[in-house]
Amino acid sequence: MNELLKELPKLAKSKHAESSKFFNKLKKRPPKNLDYIMQELHESEFKRTDCLKCANCCKTTGPLFTKADIERISKFFKTKPQKFIEQYLRIDDDNDYVLKEVPCTFLGEDNYCSIYDVRPKACREFPHTDRKKFQQISNLTLKNVAICPAAFNIVEEMKRRLP
Repeated sequence: MNELLKELPKLAKSKHAESSKFFNKLKKRPPKNLDYIMQELHESEFKRTDCLKCANCCKTTGPLFTKADIERISKFFKTKPQKFIEQYLRIDDDNDYVLKEVPCTFLGEDNYCSIYDVRPKACREFPHTDRKKFQQISNLTLKNVAICPAAFNIVEEMKRRLP
């Protein structure tokens, strides 16, 4: 897994132009059954992929925290939202709450998340490959293929399946 994670950014970069072109066509004329295809590809890939062996998303990037996320996680820690913000978060260039540092503070040595049951929505939905109207998040997906081996595999299989 470590070798794959080292190679993934280079591999994603080598496929970037091809994938961008594919997503541009997909945006213009998405197949009527795209949501079903994406659900099938997502489920199939995650039967083979064990996130606990990877956790690259948690090690290299941080999620956005919504107000609802902050409220829920603060309640979990039995603290005030403002205190949680001060301890763990910062505001980024887009004016969003993000982690002060990566790897994620809540990621354990065993790749388990200490706040898994109350984790942010962005974490719950990552890598967003089973999202409805998938073609609308192509820019995000192009970033995620360099982070997540499963996302990379799903996009490559999409390109094979969809003309």
